[in-house]
Amino acid sequence: MFQDNPLLAQLKQQIQETLPKKEGQVKATEKGFGFLEVDDKTSLFIPPPYMKKVLHGDRVEAFVRTEKDREVAEPDTLVEASLDRFIGRVQWIRNRLNVVPDHPQMKDALRAKTQRGLSQDNLKEGDWVVASLIRHPLKGDDNFMCQVSEKITDADDKIAPWWVTLAKHNLPNQEPAPKDAWPLLEQGLERRDLTDLPFVTIDSESTKDMDDALYVKANPQGGFTMTVAIADPTAYIDADDALDQVARDRGFTIYLPGRNIPMLPRDLSDDLCSLRANEKRPALCCTFNIDADGTIADDAEFFSAWIQSHGQLAYDKVSDYIELGEQAQWQPESSDIADQIHQLHQFALARIQWRETHAVTFPDRPDYRFELSEDNDVIAIHTDQRRIANRIVEESMISANICAGRKLRDAFGFGIFNTHAGFNSEKLDDVVELVKAHDGEADSESLATVEGFSALRRWLNSLDTTYLDNRLRRFQAYSEIGHEPAPHYAMGLDVYATWTSPIRKYGDMINHRLLKAIIRGETEANAPADTVGEELAGHRKHHRMAERDVADWLYTRLLKPEVEAQTRYTAEIFDINRAGMRVRLLENGAPAFIPSSLIIDNKSRIACDKETGTVTIDGNVEFKLGDSLEVVIADIKETTRSIVAKPTQVFTLPEASQSE
Repeated sequence: MFQDNPLLAQLKQQIQETLPKKEGQVKATEKGFGFLEVDDKTSLFIPPPYMKKVLHGDRVEAFVRTEKDREVAEPDTLVEASLDRFIGRVQWIRNRLNVVPDHPQMKDALRAKTQRGLSQDNLKEGDWVVASLIRHPLKGDDNFMCQVSEKITDADDKIAPWWVTLAKHNLPNQEPAPKDAWPLLEQGLERRDLTDLPFVTIDSESTKDMDDALYVKANPQGGFTMTVAIADPTAYIDADDALDQVARDRGFTIYLPGRNIPMLPRDLSDDLCSLRANEKRPALCCTFNIDADGTIADDAEFFSAWIQSHGQLAYDKVSDYIELGEQAQWQPESSDIADQIHQLHQFALARIQWRETHAVTFPDRPDYRFELSEDNDVIAIHTDQRRIANRIVEESMISANICAGRKLRDAFGFGIFNTHAGFNSEKLDDVVELVKAHDGEADSESLATVEGFSALRRWLNSLDTTYLDNRLRRFQAYSEIGHEPAPHYAMGLDVYATWTSPIRKYGDMINHRLLKAIIRGETEANAPADTVGEELAGHRKHHRMAERDVADWLYTRLLKPEVEAQTRYTAEIFDINRAGMRVRLLENGAPAFIPSSLIIDNKSRIACDKETGTVTIDGNVEFKLGDSLEVVIADIKETTRSIVAKPTQVFTLPEASQSE
């Protein structure tokens, strides 16, 4: 109306110039209206007509006025659009192409066109596509418009969870192209022949890219001498090779439920570099001594070698053998391998004891593994417990990475280091107050040190409940990947640099080259590019998000029948916000949300407090972080790949209220 009448449009502009403006983020609802979230405590109503000019998540400046005795916001200026490149599904409306963004808060179809070279004839209802927003009403356009740049897959493709997720996070969906030949590079290194030593690998039975082999020897005076041999892809890939840039662009091997996408070509990762049993392989090795109490001596030696694994062992079989001895179904094929298993077990126990006393260990949590059929249906979810064989490999790799961190720090003062800064410095007083409120001892000065942080973590591990631990995690910094040596508070270590997975991690390839420079006796080396740490952290973040997204999709597929079956699960609370509780089903690892309305239907009686990590009913704490409860699945939302659960415990009105 205003556009058709210049006088009214001018009058509106004059009125708006007198109105205050506020900046915030748009939050859409399923009922057509929305809110402008100005800050944590201020939320302004956006009526349905004004919502037609914005999308959920847009950051805007809005006029604030009073309409019908209610303060409302009218979006006026786009600060930052929530959509740029996005994933969506094709919807044909009156023979016109539209795309519905794949987002839980975006239900409306956006008008669309295809970029040059992509025919609309190839797009069917429900197909998955990549699109970009090219028009926005707050930019002076008449309506929203997007452009389709790529078709991902068909609507009914059972591989859609993987292809769509990879496209969403802009990740590759196949391994790098192989090469015709892989000549071994001349790097000025003398390789020792260790093929006679009974190295063993311990992995999952399905593992093909075996990148570490272990050999340990008990010392007469007590303690152990350990040699860790690591696959050596930099023996085939020079730093100037185009494939090195490919590895850097990928950062890591992508591990998704049911499939992985290697960082390096499979003929390298699964063959030439894989430490297969009875096959001679080039390796980068580290030999170091461990005292009887588990202390790692500062005498690590790095060197190049030829090794040959004498046994390709599996986690569960090794664990069964350690726990059951001759009663176990699987037995080592030779006395050398049996001896190695026993020595590795004793080594791991010493290191576990040392870390539990001096550093930080974390409670063992199971891994959840999806079993898929040949046509990519989910058959089952298996729970893989972390057993003693897993701990053997874990302690071996941690020990080797401590040695690498020390060596790189002392030789060059740079490398690729994994670091963690402990608690955020501005939150230390809050941490101290919270710990003391739970009968613990803490002070800001101590918590700012690795030793003090580690002592607190060990105390938390000794408690009967994880409630306080969960609350304190909100005050912790994020782990980082950097070029300079720095402590890793979360592990309780003064320095840590990984080099034990170079066929899976680009940062480990960088550290391999630096360690080789040390082996050659070089006193100078090229430092990593300034941006590599930030790049790797970004890759790691997107890979974890992709893994979670695919898992969510598969969980909803598998658990859909459980809504009707009302199967009961044990759930653990890992987050609480004002809308309800986020839980994990312990039987299969599925995440679920329990809205407060499904805990009790009278919202005046319930309070979900993010700050305290509690849910109270009638003023009494009924649930808190870390608690376990019994739940059933109330709903499966396939469009958003989310699970809604509800407690089996029923909360009713107090007797006094019922009698009234």
